Amino acid sequence: MSRPLALSVKNLKIRYGAIEAVKGMDLEVPEGSVVALLGANGAGKTSTLRAISGLVPAAGGTITFQNRDITSLDAEKITALGISHSPEGRQIFGDLTVEENLKIGSYTVKSKSAVQDSFNRCYRYFPRLMERKKQMSNTLSGGELQMLAIARALMANPKLLLLDEPSLGLAPLVVRDIFAIISDIKKEGATVLIVEQNALQTLKIADYAYVLEVGAMNMHGPASELIKDSRLIEAYLGAH
Repeated sequence: MSRPLALSVKNLKIRYGAIEAVKGMDLEVPEGSVVALLGANGAGKTSTLRAISGLVPAAGGTITFQNRDITSLDAEKITALGISHSPEGRQIFGDLTVEENLKIGSYTVKSKSAVQDSFNRCYRYFPRLMERKKQMSNTLSGGELQMLAIARALMANPKLLLLDEPSLGLAPLVVRDIFAIISDIKKEGATVLIVEQNALQTLKIADYAYVLEVGAMNMHGPASELIKDSRLIEAYLGAH
């Protein structure tokens, strides 16, 4: 029996003025799965995540989350429904401590005990953040900032976690750590939609993957099959 869908995107179109960034794409994310959205720069991956989380308007199509149409909802309502977005570029508040940044991520959670549970979970995934919880965030390394961005998104205990380029600009050893943590999050039953240029690492942890090329869906399939497609890896994803 197939899993119920957490997210369904149908015929999504996104425009910036005269430019059509996404040209009618379909996408499904089953509950408890990791789904990857791959492609080169400018393919429309980040725009898709931003439309799902309500940060840019859809010019056409529908976005359904747990059987509810969220296409026209604003970002705050979408977050309250259980979608957390860890954006490209991290967007951490550098003049706040690690702990203060994490607390911002839990602003939709009303229960103090639930917030404490989220702190405990984030510190279990990211023990380095526990060590630096009183440290100003602008003193962290690039890898630590990425850990903080993911942990902040997890603080809301989301039903769907959107990750935008979590490995961007990081050293290979740190990238390995980040993907290992995403694997751990998946094992605990989380639902993740990840945008990445690091195709090989992403396909190793994903259940299913979609490949975008200039705003249109180029191919999709189980990650275990796409990882064997040498044409895909070389032609579309720039990896060897």
